[in-house]
Parts: sequence; structure tokens; C-alpha cells
Amino acid sequence: MNINFTSLLNLIENFKNKKIAVWGDFILDEYIYTLSHRVSREAPVLILKYQATEYGLGGAGNSVNNIKTLGGIPLPVGILGEDEKGNRILDLLKRNGIETEYLIKLKNYSTPAKARILAGGEHTRKQQVLRIDYEDKLKYNEKLKSLLLSCLLEISDEIDALLISDYNYLTVNEDVYYKILPKLKELKKPISLDSRFKLLNFKEVTIATPNEPEVSYALNLEINDNEEILKKAGKEILRKLSAPALLITRGYKGMTLFEKGKEPFSIPIYGSDEIVDVTGAGDTVISTYTLALTAGADFREAAYLSNYAAGLVVMKKGAATVSQEELKKILIKEKNKVE
Repeated sequence: MNINFTSLLNLIENFKNKKIAVWGDFILDEYIYTLSHRVSREAPVLILKYQATEYGLGGAGNSVNNIKTLGGIPLPVGILGEDEKGNRILDLLKRNGIETEYLIKLKNYSTPAKARILAGGEHTRKQQVLRIDYEDKLKYNEKLKSLLLSCLLEISDEIDALLISDYNYLTVNEDVYYKILPKLKELKKPISLDSRFKLLNFKEVTIATPNEPEVSYALNLEINDNEEILKKAGKEILRKLSAPALLITRGYKGMTLFEKGKEPFSIPIYGSDEIVDVTGAGDTVISTYTLALTAGADFREAAYLSNYAAGLVVMKKGAATVSQEELKKILIKEKNKVE
């Protein structure tokens, strides 16, 4: 692959201060660290000795974090419950210097959370042994739709792009999307989409970044490492979305870019395929891709940058982020190899 590293490095510099609205499901990540103690006498289960608890931003919050660490300015748009979990999310955002004005708090809604229990020995790396999900689905009414639409309309002039992070907790509503779409198209603001189960419900986005299972779900087919099926599926998704581009992420197989009127373009995974943790890697991909588009990248350049960012983040534990400096350092290293 003939990669212009100088151009990619310049694009990263242009990430600075780009305003990205992140509309989606904000989830509290809870990490409970324990020591593997012994097997219980009561039942064949492990007894774990509690050590510590950490909290982080999951779902759309991880995209917000990635945009921040990459040099952009994220504007979160979403819904939280009036509960402890919602307050923790607000606190984490504020501590990172992120604006929270456009997060709506509801009384009769429980903020989604994922509690991960990690266990291991005193001097070994902790492994995830159990996850508990706290889930609540939003009950939409016209007032709530109107509130969300007002938030998006209010910031539409000042943002450089809209990133949609749909984890299926229903914060992202189709009626609201199709009301804000004409304004964003008129302003020529890129729209990026990452949707767990409703990939085909948001047409005319600029770029969607599904993984292979999400593509399989959307088209009700199995890809099973078959390159021909993957190519046909990508072209079909692109057609159904009426989008100019689509990026399918493929884990250790890298990613494949589909552009209207062009042949599919595959990029191998950057770095080792001995992946530590894929949690939140999709958030890093869409965050990097969105920033790249606002910085002036074409679809292929944005894919290269997203691939490098993903290669870095999967070597970290949990819903991790990539900094602008880390990304630049890797590109400089790769540039030096070919010069």
C-alpha cells in the first residue's frame, strides 16, 4: 500500500479543536477488581476477594473520550436517568473538561451500566469473568423528541460533524434523525454512524462503520470469512443506505472500505493480531474517522488513520482511547521505515 504519511500527519494536526456532536447511548462502565481466592464449599463457584472499583465512560461516552484525546472538542447529546449512574457519567465528563449542557436527565429512566468483574492472582493480569448489564429502554414521547431535536438544532451551526453512537438503548431516534438530516446536509456537515442493530434505519449518512456481525444482522446473512460474500454485502449496505462510503471493521482481519463507484479496498490490521481487548475499538474507529473527515481527509485517508488508531487501542484493556501523540508517534515510526 502506497501511504502518504506526511499527509496523514498533517491531517492529525488538523484534528485540533474540531467540534463533534456525539449523539447516542451513554453507558456507565464499572470495573470491579478481585483476587481469585478459593472455590466455595457451598457450590462449585469461585470466591473472589474484592480489591477495588473503577468507573469509566462506555457507549457513546467512549467516542466522546476518544475525540477529546485525539484533540477534538466533543459535544455529548443524549439522555441520562436522574440516578447515581447518571451522576457518575456527568462527573466523569466534567472532570475531563467536556461540556454536558446537551445531556437530558429523566426521572423515570435508569441510566444503562455494564459492571465487569475481573479476577486474577496477586501478580497476574486480571481477566474478565462476568459482566452484569443494567438495562432500561427509553419510552419516547413527542416532548422528549422535541427536546432532543432542539439540542441538535441548537448546535448544528457550530459543530463540524455529527457522530451517531447507537447501542440499542433507543436514545437515537429515527424521527429525530430525519428532522435534523436536512439541516446538516444543507450545512454540508459529515454524519458518521455506528449502530448495533439499526444500521439500515439511518439513510444518507456520510459514513457508517459497522463490524461484520452488524452487517450480517442487517442483511440476515452469514459472511463466515467469505471475501465474495463480504464484498456483495458491503455493496448492498452502501446501496440501501444511499451513502457515499462504508467501512466494515473485521477484527484481526483489518477493515474494508466501500466507496460509491469504486472497488472495495481492504486494509490489513495494524500491529499484532494478538489482541488484548476489543472493548470499545469500534468507538475509536468512528471517532478517528469522523475527525479525519472534518480535517479534510478523503475516505481512504480516514480509513488508514482509523486502522492505525484501532491497532493501538486493541492492545489496551477496557474501553480505552488513543491520544493524538500516540497516533502521530506510530505514523512517524511507519514513515521512517519506508524512507
